[in-house]
Amino acid sequence: MSRIFIYSDSLSWGLIPGTRQRLPFDQRWPGVLEDTLCGSGQSVRVLEDCLNGRRTVWEDPFKPGRNGQAGLAQRIESQSPLDLVILMLGTNDFQYSQPFVEAWTAAQGIAALAQTVRQAPIEPGLPVPAILIVCPPRIRAPRGPLATKFAGAEERSAGLGEAYQAIAAELNCHYFDAETATSVSPVDGIHLDVAEHRKLGFAMAGVVQSILTSESH
Repeated sequence: MSRIFIYSDSLSWGLIPGTRQRLPFDQRWPGVLEDTLCGSGQSVRVLEDCLNGRRTVWEDPFKPGRNGQAGLAQRIESQSPLDLVILMLGTNDFQYSQPFVEAWTAAQGIAALAQTVRQAPIEPGLPVPAILIVCPPRIRAPRGPLATKFAGAEERSAGLGEAYQAIAAELNCHYFDAETATSVSPVDGIHLDVAEHRKLGFAMAGVVQSILTSESH
């Protein structure tokens, strides 16, 4: 059985746009990913660690525990052995509390997380997992309660896909741009509607299947 660990934020947690409610596992993209792979005959288990508001390496001044680097090595250790770690973070790097963050800065954050995964203190003899860096879909005109929290984020995050792709190539990680498969909800400009979760899950299934096949050779 292949074990896949998803480390992400509210876009993968399944926050329903415009609410504080959560989609069930089979409707959010990690669940769609697992169901699709298992349905195709692949033996997989998808493990989630998705926290609302999580950044790459930055702290939230009002909510503790949102620095994605803190505790990541121990999470990898506790979930090992793993075949693949999927890192999909960066959207929250563009919140109000990090006005200095632009695409290049967020890419350095995702690079630090990839390095942390590779340096995790796993037991001797267990495999160092492959890493898939996923650039989240583009932020578009944040609305409602998120408008102030993400003021200026659409402009500052321009070029994120290219910056993430360059980092993935530099670190020899796999890469996927979620924008090629899905787009954020017009309800809040940040999160994914249920239909978009489904699109992303299907797309990710193809990407992950290819990675698992290539890594097994």
